[in-house]
Amino acid sequence: MTRAARQPLTLHPDRLFSADPTQRAIARRLYNEIKDLPIVSPHGHTDPQWFADNTSFGNATELLIRPDHYVFRMMYSLGVPMEALGIRTKDSTPVETDPRKTWRLFAEHYYAFRGTPSRMWLDHVFKEVFGLEVALNSETADEYYDHITEALSRPEFLPRALFERFNIEWLATTESPLDDLRHHQKIRASGWKGNVITAYRPDPVIDPDFEGFATNVARLGEITGEDTSNYHGFLAALRQRREYFKSMGATSTDHGHPTAVTADLSRAEAEKLFALALAGKCDAQQAELFRGQMLTEMAAMSMDDGLVMQIHPGSFRNHNAKIFARYGRDKGADIPVATSYVQALKPLLDRFGNERDLTVILFTLDETVYSRELAPLAGHYPCLRLGPAWWFHDSPEGMRRFREQTTETAGFYNTVGFNDDTRAFLSIPARHDVARRMDCVFLAQLVAEHRINEDEARELAVDLTYNLVKKAYKLF
Repeated sequence: MTRAARQPLTLHPDRLFSADPTQRAIARRLYNEIKDLPIVSPHGHTDPQWFADNTSFGNATELLIRPDHYVFRMMYSLGVPMEALGIRTKDSTPVETDPRKTWRLFAEHYYAFRGTPSRMWLDHVFKEVFGLEVALNSETADEYYDHITEALSRPEFLPRALFERFNIEWLATTESPLDDLRHHQKIRASGWKGNVITAYRPDPVIDPDFEGFATNVARLGEITGEDTSNYHGFLAALRQRREYFKSMGATSTDHGHPTAVTADLSRAEAEKLFALALAGKCDAQQAELFRGQMLTEMAAMSMDDGLVMQIHPGSFRNHNAKIFARYGRDKGADIPVATSYVQALKPLLDRFGNERDLTVILFTLDETVYSRELAPLAGHYPCLRLGPAWWFHDSPEGMRRFREQTTETAGFYNTVGFNDDTRAFLSIPARHDVARRMDCVFLAQLVAEHRINEDEARELAVDLTYNLVKKAYKLF
């Protein structure tokens, strides 16, 4: 494929704004009101060790390619082997260890990201963070690699300095109950003022299909001193870890279940199901029922300890069996599936749906349920809020569809602002900038159509960018 050797790298100031001049002018005014507000990132998967140790990110490849499954899933789809990207195998098969070679390979395939959110985010990083002036391609690959890698050796590009430069007010990472949170402890002990907090992700110990489930539950018992071979001790151990996570700053839990199914079983039924799960004897239906019961148990615990509950269902995780067997989880092979909420959530909502002191934030990868299920649910039940367009739909088009299909029933104030849900730290400002622009685009259209006035739009823009997320996640 022929590509120009050197093209300028530009970020148009009106990018993503409407081509209609009236709407574009309104969007510009709204965006100028919010573009410099602090970033609140209440859910994501950045590594807390970065901020604990505050050492150099190393090189361009280690920072921008290997942590980012958006990048290597696209590369793999084009026939590039994971080994060529330096992705470690379970069986210790040799992989590419020269980061420059991996970067060159990425640059050769950068054309494939045209039109994708990844392209927007990466170009933003290249231009705004590193000050690069030419576009990335095979001819400029070494120039990019040297420029970025040299920059990362300087003090102003250490993790804490970038955190402050990005104007991040809060950043939540995500850890398992089995994590000792040593990196969060080190951050606290350092005296640094950056707000890096954890979130409680219990999937390894409440999903019978999670690899090593029984071993994980036993380890939970060792950590807490509870007898997790029985259901009573198991729940007590989960509560204990939640309290520990709260003591380390957590304000939320996160649940990445295959579906949104919930259950409200009797104690005897739950105990029997737990015994089957622990023995590895659950069939698929029983495993689903156990996960559903655990979501309701988590809601009950949130009623007691105040942690906000996030449900991220609808991903067939590790769909590529060969990739999972060879490289492990989270290697870009997660695929969205159709997801039901109305019937699935009813057992949980029958118990807790009318509680004003509980917050359950719902996400989806199935956009067909926005107007049919999610918006009507959140537009009625006091405990429910809608999370933003997520993962595969974290794009300008996805953000627009979310607002168009949920606002008519749920309004704006049953949503929770934006979260980036990223492992790629340097993309955080880019992702939030896209969300801010797209909210301004949507609000500008409402103003231009005389559905709201511009004063209301300005207030909404601030709420959608900053106030709603802090309120929903209790970040005060």
